[in-house]
Amino acid sequence: MLVSPGVYHESVQVRTDRVVLRGTDRNRVIIDGQVRRSNGIVVTAEGVSVENLTVRNHLLNGVLVTGMSDADGGLARGSDGYQHLDPARFPPLDGFRVRYVTAHANGLYGIYAFNARHGVLDHNYASGSADSGLYVGQCKPCHVLVQDNIAERNAIGYEGTNASGPIWVLRNRFARNRVGMTIDTDYQEAYVPQTGGVVTGNLVLDNNAPDTPEQADGGFGIGIGIAGGQHNTLLRNRVSGNSRAGIVLTSHEDVPPLGNRLEDNTLSANAVDITYQASARAPGQGNCLSGNTLDRTLPTDLSRTAPCPRGNSKTSTAPPKRTAPPPVGIPFVDVPAPPDQPQLPHARSAPATPALHLPGDVRPDHVPLPAPDLLATRSRQEATAR
Repeated sequence: MLVSPGVYHESVQVRTDRVVLRGTDRNRVIIDGQVRRSNGIVVTAEGVSVENLTVRNHLLNGVLVTGMSDADGGLARGSDGYQHLDPARFPPLDGFRVRYVTAHANGLYGIYAFNARHGVLDHNYASGSADSGLYVGQCKPCHVLVQDNIAERNAIGYEGTNASGPIWVLRNRFARNRVGMTIDTDYQEAYVPQTGGVVTGNLVLDNNAPDTPEQADGGFGIGIGIAGGQHNTLLRNRVSGNSRAGIVLTSHEDVPPLGNRLEDNTLSANAVDITYQASARAPGQGNCLSGNTLDRTLPTDLSRTAPCPRGNSKTSTAPPKRTAPPPVGIPFVDVPAPPDQPQLPHARSAPATPALHLPGDVRPDHVPLPAPDLLATRSRQEATAR
């Protein structure tokens, strides 16, 4: 289904399997919620691909892909207060793709995949989200690839909640949010605990932007946060300029951080590069550091006491010192619009390929440490500077 340029004041529901919904011009095909409608595009069918368009000004989500639905459309966290998963009633949606989509100024999530698996989010741009720009939640195993996206000036750039492996987050730019990215366990969603993600080759930069929507939990100045996440691998990421911490490892309620590997990451200009804050209630163990370029950790001997492959012993740490409250944020609708973004190649003529058998062969071992200017030409900050 090809959509011509225009500003469309409607919510689009896709309930037919294997539909390809594609704009002919990413920057001129606009689904505008006028700060009245909840969702821009809601996908509750399998094998659907959403491509090459813009979704903006919705009270909840720009694009929602979910296996939870009723007669009125998709249900997910934030749609109706929240419903817990009944696996018999709501089996995961199988097969989705969201690519070359710009999601701006949406009141909850920009692009939101929930209770959905075998999918790809790639070449998207998300800004002005009052929760996270990109979100993958409640899938185990996920079989989801998040690759080559930009998320900037959101409360959180990327969030993976109870999103368990295989899931890959590769070559993304998470910059100038309040929090760059989180990997976490949360009892509000099914499939506790989160486990087995691979985060490789991402640029996580300057996540302390005050002119962003406030993060509900008050997070600010953090590059990557792992809360109750287990057996995740962070490899060859560049994490820089985060005013509270580059990487934080902590517990979530009674769920400890277990077996997370941080290897060959480059960290610089953070208040502290890596901090370990497991609680006494849920002391973590088996978390390990190897080959990272860094200046400072908390505890200061973390690199020595948590070597790979053995990792740390079962320990907790003193709670972090109180810090100044984060700066007051701005309404999501006041976040400046992004620059024009690159088009899906040959959007008018490329074959319409349903989102089946995804994500295919994923090779994180081939993803290098990113350059400091990864995807900078698509960034609003860099475009403004030019």
